[in-house]
Amino acid sequence: MNDLLGRLRGLLLDTGYTIDGVRGRLGDVAATALSREETIPALRATAGGDPLAALIRLWWLGATLEAREVPAALPVEELAVAGLVTVEGGRVAAAVHLQPWETDGAGGYVVSDRKVRPGDPALRPDHVVGAGGASANLAQLASRRPVGRALDLGTGCGVQVLHLDGRAEEITATDVNPRALELARLSWALSGITGVDARRGSLFDPVEDERFDLIVSNPPFVISPAGRFTYRESGFHADGFCRDLVRLAPRHLAPGGTCHLLANWLHVGGEDWRDRVGGWLTGTGCDGWAVQRDVQDPAEYVELWLRDAAEQGAARHRELYDDWLGWFEAENVTGIGFGWITLHDSGSLDPVVRVEEYGRPVELPVGGYVDEVLGAVATAHRLTDAELLGATLVVAEGVLEERVGPPGAEDPARIVLRQTAGLRRSATVGTVEAALAGACDGDYPLDPLLAAIAELTGEDHDDLRTKAPAALRPLIAEGFFHISTG
Repeated sequence: MNDLLGRLRGLLLDTGYTIDGVRGRLGDVAATALSREETIPALRATAGGDPLAALIRLWWLGATLEAREVPAALPVEELAVAGLVTVEGGRVAAAVHLQPWETDGAGGYVVSDRKVRPGDPALRPDHVVGAGGASANLAQLASRRPVGRALDLGTGCGVQVLHLDGRAEEITATDVNPRALELARLSWALSGITGVDARRGSLFDPVEDERFDLIVSNPPFVISPAGRFTYRESGFHADGFCRDLVRLAPRHLAPGGTCHLLANWLHVGGEDWRDRVGGWLTGTGCDGWAVQRDVQDPAEYVELWLRDAAEQGAARHRELYDDWLGWFEAENVTGIGFGWITLHDSGSLDPVVRVEEYGRPVELPVGGYVDEVLGAVATAHRLTDAELLGATLVVAEGVLEERVGPPGAEDPARIVLRQTAGLRRSATVGTVEAALAGACDGDYPLDPLLAAIAELTGEDHDDLRTKAPAALRPLIAEGFFHISTG
């Protein structure tokens, strides 16, 4: 099998079945349509019969190839014995979905069950979904620091391992679904990755007494009344799986370790969702950062996941929709949040938790600066007023100042600091903070700068010293100012 997969990998690479190769072969129109799950433009674009077109039709589009269309180098009989294709009447069809996948390194391949589209048979309960938007989001979130031991919890088709390879010395991957582990091993072999320790089990059961420097998880976070599909639903009540994942993760983090996961959480009538999610993080002993990137009402949410399983328009569509909505109503659910959660074992006896809603575009990958985000939040929380007044601040690179007001006005109606990198936040500030943004270049501590501003403006220095820490802490936590260590 390993020899077969090695030869298949070589054929895929030689033929140009890579992210760039597929994009180039499809063209912009077909590639964009395919991102909407519309296959007809891609089928038209690959009607030429060349080897790359044939591989795209077979592995990505799920089309059946006539014997004359099959590339001569494709070992069809061996692939059929391995269960990767089926052959009937000389026609060849893929038994799996095989797609190229882009990483920070050389990239690789992801093997999953075939994509389900409207009109296809119902999904099998142990269906293994391929890599998609959620997979890419988690990969973009994870810290880029090299680590010793990494854990991919709920590996699915194995895509996160492709991103961890070369960054972690040891990789362990777990999943409750044995079929997922089977296809993940194919993904790793076709991507040239060896040595992954794959284990079966739920949550942290397979790694009961072990600790890791980095944990990543794209878990089965979908909130539904019944766990019908293992790839998306845990069978836990409501959002209990994500809650337990957050609470258990710190037990498996090595000192200084970090956990990144995607999650869904409920918005319940009469309850602030921030208190709900913040309650998951409080008491973990870790610094925590939870970000809500999107929120849907119950009907939108049900429709999304019925489409995901190609159940819109199916015989049971109305029944499933009605039951799901009824369950949400019984649970007093007003919305469902989508987002990410990061935990960091900083070793502090005073861990800090930040829960926020942030739906605007950010610089990718977040993992390139997520450690700095966590550090800024912790620094702003832990510095005393006296330490802050004695600290030397530096304005973050790429911060711009905008002044808004009527034409000809002597003073602006509003001053905004705006980040052009990282999370690209903006903050409305007062004249003192704006003056500090222009003066904090790392040469002088904060207190002498406040004295200079007081002298220039006629304000009371002691009053500025009293007010400045409270005004600056949010700006430090959000990355507008850094504490100079030089």
